Amino acid sequence: MQIESLKVFCDLTETQSFTKAAQINGVTQSAVSQQVSALERLFNSLLIERSKKKFRLTREGEILYQYSKEVMQTYEALQGKLQETKELVSGTIRVATIYSIGLHDLPPYLKKFLKHYPTVNVHVEYRRANQVYEDVIGNVVDIGLVAYPVRDPKLEVFPLHKDPLVLICHPQNPLAKNKSIRFKALSGHNFIGFEPDIPTRKAVDRLLKDHGVQVRNVMEFDNVETVKRAVEIDAGVSIIPASTIVQEVAKQSLAEVTFADGEFFRPLAAIYKKSKVLSPAMKEFLNTLKTDRNEK
Repeated sequence: MQIESLKVFCDLTETQSFTKAAQINGVTQSAVSQQVSALERLFNSLLIERSKKKFRLTREGEILYQYSKEVMQTYEALQGKLQETKELVSGTIRVATIYSIGLHDLPPYLKKFLKHYPTVNVHVEYRRANQVYEDVIGNVVDIGLVAYPVRDPKLEVFPLHKDPLVLICHPQNPLAKNKSIRFKALSGHNFIGFEPDIPTRKAVDRLLKDHGVQVRNVMEFDNVETVKRAVEIDAGVSIIPASTIVQEVAKQSLAEVTFADGEFFRPLAAIYKKSKVLSPAMKEFLNTLKTDRNEK
């Protein structure tokens, strides 16, 4: 029995998916099935109840998972300690991020990190917020990057910086003449928003409600890029993170207006599973995300 087989079994148990377990370990689904069968032969026990309806461990499978998880945590801690002893930062980091962070916030940090640690392979996947949480809890990825982090007993939340929220509109929109406006000035305007389940949408809805503002929600999208395109054709105005419109403001395809009522921010955070043993590479990656994005 190799330790890789125990890892595959743990990943399969946590994701409840042969496809995801195969993806995590860079093998085929057939290889996952073969390794599970090999473990069943080794321990002379049925580990998984074969059913198309639902993934379920047998009693023996649950016991093997509990002990295998302890073995894997000890093994990962050993690998990390040996790397620290050698002052070596290498390996692979699997990251899932929401689109806006991945496209606009992450790149300068990733560039800085890879400049210092060129032997580390950072694999980035773009996901919706709920999928990021699922992938982190299911051990499909090591680290998730989200906005408005949700507390979960299974997760550690690593706070990052706060991104200012600003109003965007077409440069010819009357609101663009102002450097700043009060929320009440938005009353009755056509509004381009995110879909209701997106955390930033929920936060913007709270801000509008708190300031007694009613807008006309004319369009809803699941990503910030499409929201910007809709505002660029003057279909309405929107409230989005300032970091996502740097290029458009520079090209004058969008106008940015701040709020006179105060400063409003979108908090960003990295999340990872509480049981995750962070490798030296993961620790340095998180530390890099906390630094000034323009720092060399």
